[in-house]
Amino acid sequence: TASKFCNFNCIYCECGWTNNPRLPILPTRQEVATLLSQRLQTLHAEGSSINAITFAGNGEPTIHPAFPEIIDDTIRARAAYYPEAKIVVLSNATQIHKPNVVTALKKVDQAALKLDSAFDATVQLIDGPYMGANVRRTVELLKQFNGKFTLQTLFLRGTFNGQTVDNTTEQELAAWLKIVEELHPQSVMIYTIDRATPTRTLEKVPFEELQAIALRVKALGCETTISG
Repeated sequence: TASKFCNFNCIYCECGWTNNPRLPILPTRQEVATLLSQRLQTLHAEGSSINAITFAGNGEPTIHPAFPEIIDDTIRARAAYYPEAKIVVLSNATQIHKPNVVTALKKVDQAALKLDSAFDATVQLIDGPYMGANVRRTVELLKQFNGKFTLQTLFLRGTFNGQTVDNTTEQELAAWLKIVEELHPQSVMIYTIDRATPTRTLEKVPFEELQAIALRVKALGCETTISG
């Protein structure tokens, strides 16, 4: 099993800190295809039902050099065993400057793409991207999907290295909602911390506050899901 491989170092990540952003030994395309087919075959033989095949990973799935081909293999395996199951990818949207990654994400049933703030400084603080934060570039690249994606945002507050962390302020929310309106995604996934985080000075946002944010999103005409 490969160690965590990500180009973000999110202060809330349930997988812990990203200690080494360099390429570890990843499973090959063939290994992924074989293991997935074997697992689906076993579940099918047992009479088990599945709702979705989800790529979340111990890190960022779209960084895998063979990600587009792995998606094609997954579509074939799904057709053979669970044609009704959805294929879902949870991604930080850092690789959508690559046409083959965008093409692959457009093939899946749900591409959930992250944007935790409208401000570069907040993204840098919360997500710790190794390449630096550039929200406007991300937004422009997200327009390639013509709204056919899920925008996922984690809301939290607390402190990190002596700095205040809070992407729920009115300034934060107003700027984020402008981006939601600009992109008009088919759905918006609003959530907060659910499991242990590497930074112990972070707090969950109360469910009632998430509901209030969701109402503002719905007012823009976007479907919304909340978890927290």
